[in-house]
Amino acid sequence: MSFTAEVKDELSRLDSPYKEDDIAELSALIKVCGTLSLMGSGTYAVRIATETGSVARSIIRYAHTVFNLETTFTPRRSILHKSRNYLIEMPAQPGLKSALSAMGILVPGKGLMQGIPTSILRTRHQQAAFLRGVFMAGGFIADPRVDFHLELCVGSEELAQDLLKLFTFHKIGARMNKRRGAFALYIKNFEDIESLLLLMDAKKTAKATNNARRLKLVKNSVNRMVNAEIANQKRATGAAAKQIELIQNVEKTVGIENLSSALQQFCKLRLAHPEASLAEIGELSRPPSSKSAMYHRLLRLEELLENEKNHSLEKERSSTEK
Repeated sequence: MSFTAEVKDELSRLDSPYKEDDIAELSALIKVCGTLSLMGSGTYAVRIATETGSVARSIIRYAHTVFNLETTFTPRRSILHKSRNYLIEMPAQPGLKSALSAMGILVPGKGLMQGIPTSILRTRHQQAAFLRGVFMAGGFIADPRVDFHLELCVGSEELAQDLLKLFTFHKIGARMNKRRGAFALYIKNFEDIESLLLLMDAKKTAKATNNARRLKLVKNSVNRMVNAEIANQKRATGAAAKQIELIQNVEKTVGIENLSSALQQFCKLRLAHPEASLAEIGELSRPPSSKSAMYHRLLRLEELLENEKNHSLEKERSSTEK
C-alpha cells in the first residue's frame, strides 16, 4: 500500500458526530471525482469512479446513512493498466436532487455549483471534512521519508480558487498549477503539510511526517558535520603540503642544520607527520607549544627563505655589474 493510500485509509475511518460534516465530505468526494447527469424531467443521476477502496466505502456509507440514497457498486479492472477501480452509481431516485442541493452541488434555480458553497463551510469541522473529501478523491502525498510534497487535483478552476482561499484562511501555504485540463494545488513546506494533516484530523500521518522530518534533520546535521570535517581535512592536507614544500626549499637554500633548535624541531615534526594539523604538531613539540607558536615558526621559515632569495638576487646583480 502506498503512503497516499495509507493516509486515505486513515481518513476514511474517521467518524464525525455531526451530520453536517458528513455532508461536506460527501460533497467534496462527488465534486472531485463524480459526474452528474441530467436524466430529464428535472431528475439527476451520479456516477463516481475511484481507484481507492476506502474512498468507495466512504461514498457509499455517507450516501446511505446521511441521505438514505440507493447506490450500486461495481468493482472493475483496467485491462490496460491491470489495476482495480470502483464505480459507484446513484441512479435517479426521490431525494437525490434535494441531497445534491444540501451538498451545494446543485443550486436551486441556477444549476451546477462549480465552487464551494459557504453553506457547507460554516464551521471548522465542516471545512476540515470538505478538505478530507477533496484529499481522498484527488489527493497525493509523498512518503515523508523521501520528500515533503502534498497535492490536490481538481477539475474546476472555481473549486481550486475556493480551496486556495480556504487554505489561506487556515494559514496554509499552497500554490496552483494548471495541468492537462485540471488544476493542481500543491504544498511542499513541511509545516504547511503538517497543518493540513492535523486540520483533516490525520493524526497518525502527521506524527509519521513529523518523525520523518526529525530523522531528516538529524541526517542533515550529521552530513553537514561530516562534510565540514572532510573540508577541514582537505584544507589541512593542502596546508601541510605547502608547509612541507617550504621546508624542502629552506633545506636546499638555508639548510635545516643552520636553523634555530625550535625551527629544526618544527621542520622534523612536520616532515615526520605530514597529515597532522599545526595544533597537533604543537602538542608533539618538546616542550609542547600552541598552534599560534607553530604558525609563527612557519612565518619565520618563510622570512628566512625570502631573505635568502633576496640575498641571491643581490649577488647576481653584483656579479653582473662587475
